[in-house]
Amino acid sequence: MIKENLSNIYKELPSDVKLVAVSKFHPASAIVEAYQAGQRIFGENRPQEMEKKVKELSMPGPDGTVACPDIEWHFIGHLQTNKLKMVLPYASLVQSVDSLHLLQEINKWGKDNGKVIDVLIEMHIAGEDTKQGFFEEEALEIFFCADKYKNVRFRGLMGMASHVDDEELICADFTRIGEFFDYVRDVFPEELPAFDQLSIGMSGDWPIAVRAGSTMVRIGTAIFGEREY
Repeated sequence: MIKENLSNIYKELPSDVKLVAVSKFHPASAIVEAYQAGQRIFGENRPQEMEKKVKELSMPGPDGTVACPDIEWHFIGHLQTNKLKMVLPYASLVQSVDSLHLLQEINKWGKDNGKVIDVLIEMHIAGEDTKQGFFEEEALEIFFCADKYKNVRFRGLMGMASHVDDEELICADFTRIGEFFDYVRDVFPEELPAFDQLSIGMSGDWPIAVRAGSTMVRIGTAIFGEREY
């Protein structure tokens, strides 16, 4: 089923848009199945769960080989600063930097550990007050001071649309962040040379996100089925 689901998505997804398979709440065996079907990027949103899966899937089997040698992990959930050591050693991209304090602590961890962390700034584009992230003016303040963060590489933006059935509203949310993404790239070409990723779109709305300029979609249920809590 996972292989078939991935095949169907690959057929529709433009070749220049990356697919992040959201594997949270699903067992490592499901990740291996998706990996064997060709998927390489996986997204997790709980530090303990991610660390456990990383270690489980990096252990050599009886024949001495690793099941998923070139797997790429993205952290996509709210990250508490006291959990950085569970995520930053393994994540190739932290998609969900949603506060200045978190950004500062990631930069500090990178400095202390001799590592540059790739991040996306999470934008508050949806109508709900519960959504986390930065407003445009707050993000711009960070980008104007990008040189302060020597151990962070700003790769782009991440966001979620309003949780509604109204496709026009969803499209408006994605268009807003897409236009801001283009604006930032135009204004900071030298300060943000690696700023090339717009992570918007999930299982229910990713085609709309792609039309709005998404370079990366995060799909879980449409690949793995309903979550096992």
